[in-house]
Amino acid sequence: MTSTDRNYFERVEICMGTTFRFAGRSELGEVEVQNILSQACEILHEADRTFSLYKSDSPLSMLARGDTRLADCPPVVAEIWDACDEWEKRTDGWFSAMTPQNTFDPSGVVKTWAAKRAAEYILQAGINDFTLNAGGDVWLSDELTSDQEWRIAISKPISIASPDHAILTVIDLKNTDYRALATSGSAERGDHIWNPKAAGKSAPTDLVQVSVVAKDLVTADVWATAAFAAGTRGIPLLEAVDGIEALFILANGDLAATDNFQKLFAN
Repeated sequence: MTSTDRNYFERVEICMGTTFRFAGRSELGEVEVQNILSQACEILHEADRTFSLYKSDSPLSMLARGDTRLADCPPVVAEIWDACDEWEKRTDGWFSAMTPQNTFDPSGVVKTWAAKRAAEYILQAGINDFTLNAGGDVWLSDELTSDQEWRIAISKPISIASPDHAILTVIDLKNTDYRALATSGSAERGDHIWNPKAAGKSAPTDLVQVSVVAKDLVTADVWATAAFAAGTRGIPLLEAVDGIEALFILANGDLAATDNFQKLFAN
């Protein structure tokens, strides 16, 4: 079945303080597609209800205040806690879910973890030609029928609300093993990433943006966060990791990249 035999769909959902956009094509009927997307979005909202530190009644907020124990939270909280511990080991301690105030904040992984689960739900429901943009972090399905949708823009490290906001470059993931791009930086949310190895876990200052390409959205997201936290030490850190490539923007405006990132630039 070709792309012309399929109906185009798009769904934009506001959740976790950001925008999730699903877009693609399916031979399924419009009502069925929208029902599938609604269920996928409910996965996002359930993650938000569980892990948001902005909702006072969320299990994570209660845990942060000391009003409950990890053992009394929904099992998924312990699952994410364990996942964060494992990522901390894999990143040599550069990714940490423990804040400078010593509270558990897994926001560095929860958004893309929930997005990945939503995408998996859509795939299992029979839709396999779509893209997902999770607040700027992008995932592509294996069976995209539009060449244009294999291309992903990387923005300059300027807030999207600024009149100076623009695209820095475009990468093309067609005919590669990569399916995800995640970006960490200070342009949108300020100094929200901490250096877990610095005194007081202060915010890093020598990078303004890191974009990581990987096979998996969570992998890209975690390594982008870890590399940003590590500052310029993140460049050799990511160079040594198999299965990812990265583009760095330094505070002085210079660019750096892993050895094979330039092969991904779109023609």
